[in-house]
Amino acid sequence: MSLIDSIMAGFSLVGNFEAFLSLAIGVVIGVIGGAIPGVSATMAVALALPFTFPMEAINGILLLLGVYKGGIFGGSIPAILIKTPGTPASSATVLDGHPMAARGEAGRALGMALWASCTADLISNLALILFAGWLASFALSFGPPEFFALILFSLTIIAGVSGDSLLRGALSALLGLLLATIGLDLIYGTNRFTFGDPSLMGGLNFIAVLIGLFAIPEIINTVWHPTGHIGTVQKLGSKWVTFAEYRRCFKSIVRGSFIGVFLGSIPGIGAAPAAFLSYSEARRKSPNKANFGKGEIEGVAASEAGNNGVAGATLIPLLALGVPGDVITAIIIGAFMVHGLQPGPMMFVMNVDIIYGLFIGLIFSSALLFVIGGLAIRGFKPAADIPKRILMPTVLVLCTYGVFAVNNNIFDVGVMFVMGWVGFAMGRYHIPAAPFLIAFILGPLLEDNFRQAMLMSGGSPEILLRGPITWFFWGLTALTVVAITRGTLDKARDKG
Repeated sequence: MSLIDSIMAGFSLVGNFEAFLSLAIGVVIGVIGGAIPGVSATMAVALALPFTFPMEAINGILLLLGVYKGGIFGGSIPAILIKTPGTPASSATVLDGHPMAARGEAGRALGMALWASCTADLISNLALILFAGWLASFALSFGPPEFFALILFSLTIIAGVSGDSLLRGALSALLGLLLATIGLDLIYGTNRFTFGDPSLMGGLNFIAVLIGLFAIPEIINTVWHPTGHIGTVQKLGSKWVTFAEYRRCFKSIVRGSFIGVFLGSIPGIGAAPAAFLSYSEARRKSPNKANFGKGEIEGVAASEAGNNGVAGATLIPLLALGVPGDVITAIIIGAFMVHGLQPGPMMFVMNVDIIYGLFIGLIFSSALLFVIGGLAIRGFKPAADIPKRILMPTVLVLCTYGVFAVNNNIFDVGVMFVMGWVGFAMGRYHIPAAPFLIAFILGPLLEDNFRQAMLMSGGSPEILLRGPITWFFWGLTALTVVAITRGTLDKARDKG
């Protein structure tokens, strides 16, 4: 199929009212979810996932991508107005956004956040379109040994960027790998950790684990520490961002976008590190560096460009290699799987129409984000004033419905609640949940490719080093382990 034929096939999937409406609804849900502290973009995507099951594959995936992109921007609204980031990615936006709001310039800060977010989102989408196909064509030469080395490298990165404690991050990932082994062994057909319960033969339901891990702990936290309202909302003020200000910040926006694209394309890093790195680079190179932290509009632009630059780039390893770029794309994999799609290089061969349909939809999403984000800025106050005693029971109902609807199985609802308490305990002991989820998803792939490689070689481990691709990923893994170890030792030395 030629490039023009592929584009036309993709446009035939998304060039209709249903696809456009799905994308628009997704952006609206994402902005609202990101704008309500305690919900977050991750939870919004997790809650929306079960509602995509009866939809056409392309429409369901576009809806989730809309939620993702809307959620990343939406987190900046409470960060600026009430000094409470709606998502971890918006933490850097607080540094200059809220001081601007405190002096009556919230409208300027939010306007710049919107312009920077949409610019970075467009750049990130273009990077996805340009690089995903090339990477997928390269990955077609991968066999089980190459995929094993790639997935092992991905797990190493995820454990390394999982917070302040390497030990806690590694513990979380190991727990995810352990729970991923529950169920029927596909090679020998034996049961593992089922304890005689037929409900466990198929393994733990991904959706139940996902929603239990991310949504239920927030509900338990609300019960544990009940509060009335989320916070006091600052007024927007009469000033709005001007094109001259946007032009002044344009270098920082572009620089932050490319930082986001680069970090987003590395599995496991996510938006928050990109936002802070973009912010620090803007501060280092700005002539107004003394104003950063006191209400500098360029700081808002840089942080929002960094976190939104990640959004499209995290789809590069997802679509090209089948490896999620962050925790949200790990959730979105669920939509692919439910519709019988396996992200990875073969998708560019077998489902090229869906690939190009996603590309076209993502370009439209940047324009939709600009329109819907502008409306959301003015409508945030009613959402911020929703009492948590009303919000969280509603979220609980949606969680229960979503998990039960997957298989019409009450056992899955039980798994959700058990994982909710596990997630709550992890949060209490500062054990990050993201490495658990990524390891839970990648664990079966890691095991399957390892065992296939061993079957190919008759049990010889030499096949895991059979060519330059495996050497490359083993080398990256070794370098990452060395860097993580040195960083851990430096932190321990500083504390000592």
